[in-house]
Amino acid sequence: MRNARLARALVALVGTATLGLAACSSGSGGTAGGSTTLTVWHYYNTDGQVQGLERLATAFKAKHSGVHVQFQYVPVEQMTTKAVTAAGSKKGPDVLVFGASGTYPLAQAGAIKPMDDWWSTYPSAKQFPDGVLQKIDGKLYGVQGYVNLLGLWYNKDLLDQLGAQVPTTIPEMQDVMAKAVKAGKQGITLTGKPGLESQWQGFPWFTSNGFTYGDAQAAPMAQTYTMLQDWIAKGYLSKEAATWDQVAPFQQFTAGSSVFAVNGNWQIAAAAQAKFTYGVAPLPITSQGGVLLGGEVQNVGAFSKHPDLAKEFLEDAFFSVDGELTLLDAFGSIPAHAEAAASAKISNDPILSVFGKIVQQQGRPSPSPQVPSKSVDKVETLVGNYWSKAISGQGKPDQLANELIDQLKPLLQG
Repeated sequence: MRNARLARALVALVGTATLGLAACSSGSGGTAGGSTTLTVWHYYNTDGQVQGLERLATAFKAKHSGVHVQFQYVPVEQMTTKAVTAAGSKKGPDVLVFGASGTYPLAQAGAIKPMDDWWSTYPSAKQFPDGVLQKIDGKLYGVQGYVNLLGLWYNKDLLDQLGAQVPTTIPEMQDVMAKAVKAGKQGITLTGKPGLESQWQGFPWFTSNGFTYGDAQAAPMAQTYTMLQDWIAKGYLSKEAATWDQVAPFQQFTAGSSVFAVNGNWQIAAAAQAKFTYGVAPLPITSQGGVLLGGEVQNVGAFSKHPDLAKEFLEDAFFSVDGELTLLDAFGSIPAHAEAAASAKISNDPILSVFGKIVQQQGRPSPSPQVPSKSVDKVETLVGNYWSKAISGQGKPDQLANELIDQLKPLLQG
């Protein structure tokens, strides 16, 4: 199974030196003053993620004199559109780091090309599980160098003050949140911003209620939306969450304002700033539910001026053991390269070890295999938008669920 293969891909923790980010660039790389500029588009926006890029640039520059790596931040909801638009003008970056939902539209627009020939000759290719290979009609269009996933972060000091335990079911979690609100705290923080991020955030909860993309029904969604609106009515969750990305709610959690945060392993560096004892647990969902195993996809831009150098950068930075361990160190990503799977660095780490268990117990492939490739971006955006609408109260649960399913079913028919 894909999840089992992903679980075996967990590897170790190590660090490297840092280098300040290079200035942003909006096009493909060039050569100036005897140096070569390599451009990389990404949507990393946490301190740990940015530091991870810095370290990758440092290591690559040390091996390639005269090479200058330029990073350009593109918001996640703009990445696909920006890359497709650039491709229409036969422009774009040397390297694209993008969400899996963008694979199909990027491939269709010619912003990325199949990488089968390259991957078939890459010595470490067999170290990567099938679950991180993004394919369309049998052709490889990108590889995820690592896996990201959601867990339930908790404020242990606050739990102790409330006389509560880490919940294993939704009712147990709601009981703890009620106690937190009575103590003047928020129950939970999570992402509710319209778009792709919210589909990720909502997936564990609506699948826990029995929803599947293979047989999309309104009832499980209505049940999920009812839960969200009940949380808001009781003060467990702020209605402002409808505008929150993944950064803002975790900042509130680390400030000590809430007892729980639904967020990912990429927040490990940010969590270290908290002035309280914290931990991570699997989300308290049913056996029907699961968490998506995401992680950014990497490929060379179709209009790269330095495609060979771009391939070398990806092999060195995102696909090598050292590069993936650098990102693990920087922001807690779970590397996909299997060579260091026997390392005790993850199993001995109290946070990473839990995320490793979540991969095994609750992990689901992303994008969901039941969604046609050509519809992934539209489906995930639509579902994320309705998650946000439910939080902001833009309709009653049944109404929102029926509206969603009416729009969703044609997309799922292929």
